[in-house]
Formats: sequence, structure tokens, C-alpha cells
Amino acid sequence: MDVLKAPLGKASETLGKRICESLLSCGYKSAVYVGTASEALEAASGMIPDGVSVGVPGTVTVRQIGLMEKLEARGCRVIHHWDPSLTPEAKSERIAEENAADWFVTSSNAVTYDGKMINIDGTGNRVAAMAWGTGKILYVIGMNKAVRDVESAITRVRDVATCPNSIRIGMDTPCVMQGHCTDCTSPQRVCRAVLILERAPFGRDAHVILVGEALGY
Repeated sequence: MDVLKAPLGKASETLGKRICESLLSCGYKSAVYVGTASEALEAASGMIPDGVSVGVPGTVTVRQIGLMEKLEARGCRVIHHWDPSLTPEAKSERIAEENAADWFVTSSNAVTYDGKMINIDGTGNRVAAMAWGTGKILYVIGMNKAVRDVESAITRVRDVATCPNSIRIGMDTPCVMQGHCTDCTSPQRVCRAVLILERAPFGRDAHVILVGEALGY
């Protein structure tokens, strides 16, 4: 097994560190590569101070690594809207609180080799916070989301990420039936707002942790 894993791990690390260099050149305050989800948890936890507010949007990756629970144990107020008991009005209020938190912690649907971030939303709250927010932002991204260029990134988001996300939130869309994007006109279509970050936006600290494991969609 190590014979298989070692070359894959080395290749992932080499590419991940190159992408980190690209991200730094694109204005991100920090960009680091770690090999495992547990290392990502420690790196993210060490970056965020005790007691601050942390907004977490609809990200599977951040939940996978257990960051929310670790931050709550350190006295942070973790704000998220994935609570089925919330009314539509309360959910909207919670989303606004997420975006206004001291830290906004999310993933990215794709990251290119030259440091671009590509994301597609249905509601647009996540991409809005990525493009503009009052607090610091941290991306935790599995290397399964690393792609060569923007075209490859958009294809990845539509064909790889959107279908399982639609299934997760219970949408009845053609991609759920087909297993890939059909560029549908369904009223439940979740591909509505596309954000391409060519550089880190002005006016805030943006940090990235790349992880040498498959995380999220």
C-alpha cells in the first residue's frame, strides 16, 4: 500500500506547494500545504484566536475536519445556517451573521494551479462573503479540487460538485437524475452565481490551507 501512496502523496505535495506559491503571488496573506485533514484542523485552529465569532457557510470540508467543534470548545461563537429547525426568516438572519463574523471559514469548489478560486452558488451568500466581507477569511481546500485552469474549474464544479450538493439539500434537478450537469432550467437549479477570484480582494486578510486529501465535493 505504501508503494502506491508514497508517489501520490509526493505528487500532491509538490503540486500543492506550487499552488501555495501562486496564491501568495495573488495577494493571499498566507497559503500553506498540509498532508492530512488532522493537520489541517490543527493549522486552522491555530490561526483563529479564542473567543472570536466564526461564520461557516454551506461547506462540507470544514465540517469534515471537525473545526467547528474545536472552535466552540475554545469559546468561539460559531455561526452557521445548517439547522433544519430554523425558519426561513431565521435562516436569512443567520446567513447575514455568518458573513459579518470576525472570521469566515469556508472551502472552494475549485482552485487553479495559478491561484484562481472558482465557486458557484445558488443563493449567493457564500460567494458574496468571498468577494466582500468585514472579517478575515480562511479557505480549507482538499487537493481533489485542484485543477489546471478556469475552464477545467467550472467543468469540475458543475460535473463533480453540483450533483452531490443537490442531492444533499434534497433538490429535484436533472443533474440528480443524470449524475452530471445538463445546464438545466429547473426552478431548483443551484448553479446561479459564479465567482472567479483572480486575486485576493482588497481590504481583508485572506488565508488558504491546502490539504493533501480528498475533502468535500
